[in-house]
Amino acid sequence: MKRIDRIYQQVVTISQQLTAADVAQGAGATTKQLVADLGIVRPNVSKALNDLVRTGKLTKLVGRPVRYLTPELAQQQPVATVAKVAPQPQPVAIAPTQTDFFDKMIGAQGSLKNQVEQAKAAMLYPPKGLNTLIIGPTGSGKTFFVHGMYQFSSVHKIIDDQKPLITFNCADYAHNPELLMSHLFGYTKGAFTGANEDKDGLIQEAEGGMLFLDEVHRLPPEGQEMIFYFMDHGTYSRLGETAKTHHANVRLVCATTENPESSLLETFVRRIPITIQLPSFNQRPAKERLQLLQSLFSLEVNRIHKQVQLSEDVVKALLGSVTYGNVGQLKSNIQLVCAQGFLRHIQSDESIMITAEDLPATIQSGIATLASNREELSEVTKLLEPVMVIGPEQTSATLQQDAYELPYNLYEIIGDKAAILKSEGLDQDHINNFITTDINLHLKSFYRESAIDEQADNKLAEIVDQDIIDLTKEIQGKVQQLLGYTFKRNFVYAVSLHISSFVKRIQSGKLVRNISEDLKGMVADYQKELEAAYVIKQELEAHYNVPIPKSEVYYLTILLASLRSTQVAGKVGVVVAAHGSSTASSMVQVVNKLLSADNLLAYDMPIEMSPTVAYQGIVERVRQADNGNGVILLVDMGSLSTFSERILKETGITVKTIDMVTTAMVLEAVRKTELIDNDLDIIYHELKEFHGYSKVNVETLPSVKALAIEPEKQQLPRAVVAICSTGEGTAVRIQKMIEQQLAEQLIDDVTVIPISVVKMKQTLYQLSQEYHIIATTGIVKPDLQVPFVALDRLLQDDGHDFFEQVIAEIDNEELQAGTPNLTKELCESYMKDYFLYLNPHKLIDVLWNYSETLSDTLKITFTETFRIGLILHIAGALERTLLRQTVTAPLSERNTITQSPYYHAIQVSNAILKDQLKLALDDDEIYYVEQLFDTQAQKNVS
Repeated sequence: MKRIDRIYQQVVTISQQLTAADVAQGAGATTKQLVADLGIVRPNVSKALNDLVRTGKLTKLVGRPVRYLTPELAQQQPVATVAKVAPQPQPVAIAPTQTDFFDKMIGAQGSLKNQVEQAKAAMLYPPKGLNTLIIGPTGSGKTFFVHGMYQFSSVHKIIDDQKPLITFNCADYAHNPELLMSHLFGYTKGAFTGANEDKDGLIQEAEGGMLFLDEVHRLPPEGQEMIFYFMDHGTYSRLGETAKTHHANVRLVCATTENPESSLLETFVRRIPITIQLPSFNQRPAKERLQLLQSLFSLEVNRIHKQVQLSEDVVKALLGSVTYGNVGQLKSNIQLVCAQGFLRHIQSDESIMITAEDLPATIQSGIATLASNREELSEVTKLLEPVMVIGPEQTSATLQQDAYELPYNLYEIIGDKAAILKSEGLDQDHINNFITTDINLHLKSFYRESAIDEQADNKLAEIVDQDIIDLTKEIQGKVQQLLGYTFKRNFVYAVSLHISSFVKRIQSGKLVRNISEDLKGMVADYQKELEAAYVIKQELEAHYNVPIPKSEVYYLTILLASLRSTQVAGKVGVVVAAHGSSTASSMVQVVNKLLSADNLLAYDMPIEMSPTVAYQGIVERVRQADNGNGVILLVDMGSLSTFSERILKETGITVKTIDMVTTAMVLEAVRKTELIDNDLDIIYHELKEFHGYSKVNVETLPSVKALAIEPEKQQLPRAVVAICSTGEGTAVRIQKMIEQQLAEQLIDDVTVIPISVVKMKQTLYQLSQEYHIIATTGIVKPDLQVPFVALDRLLQDDGHDFFEQVIAEIDNEELQAGTPNLTKELCESYMKDYFLYLNPHKLIDVLWNYSETLSDTLKITFTETFRIGLILHIAGALERTLLRQTVTAPLSERNTITQSPYYHAIQVSNAILKDQLKLALDDDEIYYVEQLFDTQAQKNVS
């Protein structure tokens, strides 16, 4: 039985037990009585009673305490005692009304006035309206605005209100173009594996209505071409059809967070006559931002059924807390604040008062952010009262379906959990702490799924430890004061990456770098920057308790000079080339958000693309990237790594190639090319020594060296330690959670050990004699140089970061130990990502045998890096052979393959493929396998 039904039945039971005299004296069920009888928390009882009164199932009596009766008994009461119930205020829904949606939308007569006029013109333009593109950052209200356009069209009979608004997010299927196209246009039976019948697409479903394509820049070029053909002709073909066409009358609205000129085909953009630019939250006037805040609070107040009061500082903090997420981020923060306020006042019927002391630190910092802009602060302050009171009546235009709306009632969850915890004997402080963590967990998990775009600051924190970022921000203030000029935000990114790379070098035992005389001469030209570099040196020494060599001071000087310069002349270019439809582009996109690079280009190599086509495309990218000083070519694997010499012969451009590219490698390459000391060979050799950024919280760098795995530690069983106050209760729950997560990651050789904070050091010492401790979590950080995550963070993000560190630690150990199984798993994983027609699970043993035979025949030991590249290259050759898309080698070169010192060994290994797979590599493919050895054997084969 539902909770509301239980409450109704209990009121009926109480009513039936009353005598006529009781009823005449105003008797009835009270909220307090129902709480005691049913064991349901007061807010949930109050909400249910109000809902029952509103629907006419119960009657509310005037007086204190408020009493409830069935309507039949209430009729025996004097009229004056029966409360008149006003209809519950409801959010304005998207439905036909006397006035259109835009009339009530915040900003319709202000910052969005032109945008609203554009939208109305697009909808009203005869005969079928105009296709529209909406541009705006994540969370700025693009979806909200499109719903407004649809409702406006329904009200004014432009679109039949029975016709649908169909929404499709192109990002959901961006990595599977075929599936994306089938969703949009439909498909015929047999068009692809699993297409067992004809199916209409979303365009047909939207017939007579509106189709909204969100994140339209994620449409592949062929998809954009099909859409603009549909715009021109109103016809389209389903996937798998060659002659038959279909017709649909659909109003098309697209949205993107990107610059359309760089992310969409010119022919696509040209066919959209109306472009509407939505401002970010912080670009809107202070009055509108306050109205948005009040409107979002009123939605929560409707759910809580209590008035909310906010101090002036709370309003400022919430406004200042909006950085990258715009209105969506504000809504998330408001929900968090309301949920915590509701929890604190759960036992009271009074209004909820929220002050700055009640806010989480992340939102409190918004006060300082707002205060940093005096003009902005003054404008907001003029509009504020000492206390902002928000009731449910303060609603404006809202959506029935909102991309940022929680799919559950968070306050009911809080009330239920509070009741359960209280029944288990927990005091209020523990209940508050537990549920506050739970609130964060619910909101974080939801917004992690809803967020479309990750911003630069968040991306930096994924690569560089937060401690380093915080240190860099402190350094920035001191350096700016000394130099007398202000850096842009790229200071934080560039210097954080530099310090992180430095920490990594210390961990690897490579402290001192060679200093050329040219570098010393350059430093002499930047005396102020040199002085600032010594200040940074002092900060680093104090923070990490390790002496910083003079060579690092010189490099810091050049870094500061580079950051001051607007442009480095003759930069080394960087080209990222990788297999997959968007692998290279994704890495470049992240780096561009962090460093705003102007010398970085991507080249994506879809699975079906032949190496010949890829080569020509990469040559074109190299030409574009070259500024006279050469190009660093960062590739993932296979034939891509063999292009350097050919490009030099064809273009005269010097190209240095580095394989096994990662996002961190691209970041480091761009960062180094920004320096004034801009030499291709130096950058190439330093990148070869680059092994990633430090993601370990360290207190002193000398102890960081202890992170190197001692041989005897590798022999001990691995363990993760969970630290709590008693080592029982919570610690055991954490143990089970971690064990479950490790099991899901197929890690079965790690023991999870809960311990007490009492005598923690002694216990850890004893455990270290029996186990190799690879990570810790809990209420305190032990003095161990292994990954640690605080308990609240572990709970808030499902331990995502923690388990990534644990898995990275295990992978690192196994790579250092040269574990064959890990290399095989890596190869199999890559094959799943890059190859469509091969079965990695069945093929990996054959390819492993191929590499082993080749190694034995040549009497050469392959490094794991070279082995991975070789296996993936052969996998690509096999797929090309299957598809009859073989490569073509230069004729003069192909005729010399038998003269190669590797030819005989390759033929011996090829016999394995012929015997086990019935596939034979032709001479062109053998030539490229030889090239793989010629270009990499000397550096990757030991």
